[in-house]
Amino acid sequence: MINNITIYTDGSCLGNPGPGGYGVIILKNNEIIKLSGGEKETTNNRMEMTAIIEALKYLHENKLSSNDIEIISDSDLIISTLTKNWKKKANTDLWAEIEKLSAWLKIKWIWVKAHHLDKFNIMADKLANSSAQKFKKSS
Repeated sequence: MINNITIYTDGSCLGNPGPGGYGVIILKNNEIIKLSGGEKETTNNRMEMTAIIEALKYLHENKLSSNDIEIISDSDLIISTLTKNWKKKANTDLWAEIEKLSAWLKIKWIWVKAHHLDKFNIMADKLANSSAQKFKKSS
């Protein structure tokens, strides 16, 4: 078991809908793991949620667990939905996936102001934007 795992997630969309990308930074021990990807036609909310899903899949696939997992996002909608039981009105497929993948983990969900003085949030944003740009070029 790892002492703590901190995950930063972000999503980006060029147009809404439009080409989109996600970025994930996973900090464990002294290691930084970067994940990114995207879709040709999506929305910003879907990419924000996909970033969280991809982070959780990574934990699952690598059998990583910790008593101290933080997932940090600049999406107030996502963090508030997960921490304040807001209704899940759209993207119910992604909400179900997040619930399924996070059920076995004890996660502290944290909101951070977008792209504001947090180097790992900025790093996740750059990955998301870079991925969105790749999907824009391939359209």
